[in-house]
Amino acid sequence: MFKLYYAPGTCALASHIALEEAGASYAAERLDFKNSQQTTPQYLAINPKGRVPALVTDRGTLTETPAVLAYIAQSFPQARLVPDDPFAFAQAQAFNSYLCSTVHVSHAHKMRGYRWAVEESSFADMKRKVPETMAAGFALIERDMLKGPWVMGEQYTICDPYLFTIGLWLEADGVDVTTLPKVAAHRKRMSERPAVQKVLAEERA
Repeated sequence: MFKLYYAPGTCALASHIALEEAGASYAAERLDFKNSQQTTPQYLAINPKGRVPALVTDRGTLTETPAVLAYIAQSFPQARLVPDDPFAFAQAQAFNSYLCSTVHVSHAHKMRGYRWAVEESSFADMKRKVPETMAAGFALIERDMLKGPWVMGEQYTICDPYLFTIGLWLEADGVDVTTLPKVAAHRKRMSERPAVQKVLAEERA
């Protein structure tokens, strides 16, 4: 049995959906970020980074969304959550790495400027830039990366819950989703999947 530590509204949603899609046996443990539960000694003993997701397995704890997603996919090959072809799998990893290292970082500038600067004026400047950087990141996805109907084409993969998760932040980040018809259609397809509906209901409860 796996144990997933998550907080609502975070990127951990992608791993939560992937576990459900894979048919994994798991328990989901909610952290209260508003009360800084992620920085308590108890949680830091599990994940010293103080972030989510953290997936506890019988071999140890995994962190970072691309790694957790790949592990889930490879642990449940029957779910076919990654392409069999090595090059296509690398492409899926490239997509998820882009979401992790570029798009998510753009989003984080809105609330967590203290990671990169110390002046209050710098925080405000970074926050003002978020609509532009998020729109640019998703414009690239819309134009060049989202093959359709799923990210990798006809096969649903671990890229899809990750794109769905970060895409849920767009409106609050000041991005007009109507300018991203492929991304909007992908979100609709995702929202119709039973696993997604189940996980969203749990996280919003």
